[in-house]
Amino acid sequence: MKWDTKVSNLLNIEYPIIQGGLAYLAYADLAAAVSNAGGLGQITAMSLDSPEALREEIRKVRLKTNKPFGVNYAIGQHGRPFEHMLQVAIDEKVPVISMTGGNPAPVFKLLEGVDTKKLVLVAARRQAEKAEELGADAVMVVGQEGGGHLGKLDIGTMVLVPQVVDAVKIPVIASGGIGDGRGLMAALSLGAEGIEMGTRFIATKECIHASDVYKQRLVEGTENDTTVIKRSLGAPARAITNKWTDKILEIEAKHGNYDSLKDYISGEANKRYIYEGQREEGFAWAGQVMGRIKDIPTVQELITRMIREAEEIRRSWC
Repeated sequence: MKWDTKVSNLLNIEYPIIQGGLAYLAYADLAAAVSNAGGLGQITAMSLDSPEALREEIRKVRLKTNKPFGVNYAIGQHGRPFEHMLQVAIDEKVPVISMTGGNPAPVFKLLEGVDTKKLVLVAARRQAEKAEELGADAVMVVGQEGGGHLGKLDIGTMVLVPQVVDAVKIPVIASGGIGDGRGLMAALSLGAEGIEMGTRFIATKECIHASDVYKQRLVEGTENDTTVIKRSLGAPARAITNKWTDKILEIEAKHGNYDSLKDYISGEANKRYIYEGQREEGFAWAGQVMGRIKDIPTVQELITRMIREAEEIRRSWC
């Protein structure tokens, strides 16, 4: 069956499956594997230390695949400048640039006249409308089931996606709670033209920066094993429940401010879990879809299985 959607045509990919930005994890091996398997792989720009490191990662992807790929910019990281990192993607003529976690207007200004596809992650209908006004080619809509940073309104994917589909003319990409062929078909049924997955791609062999401890926790865990932290900072985000997240919630319940939380929600605390496997001495992002993860396949095996499941559903509908 042909997977001919507005998103697959827009991005020139075989299947309308996009790998999320995945802070500290989405580098060349994973991005190239997703692109080679027919989806769109992405590099996480703002987790890298310098423009030179990003340029090297982009060139590594191109050594591993001749397929389209993207670079993701988490632009809301406590005011960290991103302009010099964005210029690298412009110079390297990256096919797709995606934006998450902040006001994308400054990015669009810098991308004026640049021949790249622009995707924006949103968590509300008004955000999607604004992204369209700014010139986004598509919006990725994340429901509250997702891992990492979410919207403030706790709207689930099943409700949010059709709301956004009805509100904008550009293609909509569904995200949050999706990890298999059934999720892909559900998203298309809601009017989306593709999907984005983050948590599911962590539990793959090519996500080489994720520790085995982290991946195994995703396999063993259930949909009840995640917690939303950072609500008190206006930046809710879903992580795997552990003693560390319990402590974060305890501080938040006592009306702790950013200064009292910063050591607990820092990148270093994140890396202790995801890189070193210290399950109780840091935190790791994960969506509720971890309850659907039962193995650690290659990316090719995962996408092949998803498409087979989806095509079986399509045939059953005829």
